[in-house]
Amino acid sequence: MKKYIVLCAGVCAAMVFTSCKSSESAYKQAYLKAKQQEEIQQQPVVQTQQAETNVVVPLEEKAANNTQVVDNTDNVKVTQERVSLVSGNGLKNFSVVVGSFSLEANATGLQQQLRNAGYDAQVVKNEERNMYRVIATTFDTKEEAAASRNDLQSKYAGAWLLYNAR
Repeated sequence: MKKYIVLCAGVCAAMVFTSCKSSESAYKQAYLKAKQQEEIQQQPVVQTQQAETNVVVPLEEKAANNTQVVDNTDNVKVTQERVSLVSGNGLKNFSVVVGSFSLEANATGLQQQLRNAGYDAQVVKNEERNMYRVIATTFDTKEEAAASRNDLQSKYAGAWLLYNAR
């Protein structure tokens, strides 16, 4: 029995030592590759000047139908999105968004918190981005919406203005 164990151990050891042998061709390939890189680095660098050509792509002209211009003389940033009402009383032109969620349940939860605080909160969906926006207040004019946003930023730091593109 001991003879078989010693014989098996010897065969295993022989297999281990012979299988770890590196081939000469692998060393030769690595040597040739290193030599090529060394030759490339030793070659003098020749700089050629190429004339730069600016390519101008023609603009695609489109008719400006149904375009509404929103002035920005007061430097209040307004984001324009196409949204649809999910729950609430309806939107006016400018709204103050206090939360954006990918899940409707999260948006509804914030809407309920706002309603408990006395706001007429609404939830709208931006189909293009698949996001639910929670609106605390909505107004006809940008000035009213900006004032409301400034008041809400103390509680909701990321509040921003939304213009419904309809």
